[in-house]
Amino acid sequence: MTTTVDLLLKFTGGSPLLSQTQLAGVLDRSPDGLRMSLAGDNDLARRLNPAKRKIGKRVYFAVLDVAKVLDETGV
Repeated sequence: MTTTVDLLLKFTGGSPLLSQTQLAGVLDRSPDGLRMSLAGDNDLARRLNPAKRKIGKRVYFAVLDVAKVLDETGV
């Protein structure tokens, strides 16, 4: 099973977007820790911020982009 399919089935129920809380679970971090990491200037932020999608005040991450980052980094 590919990373994309695994993320879609396990975390989103088929939705193409992950919430910050779901992404924190995937990366085994707390939601606040993830938020702080993404606000900084580091490798994780540079890789994941392009996957960010804002809908109203909420922030989501595209599953396809997150899966690509996970595959590239081997997390």
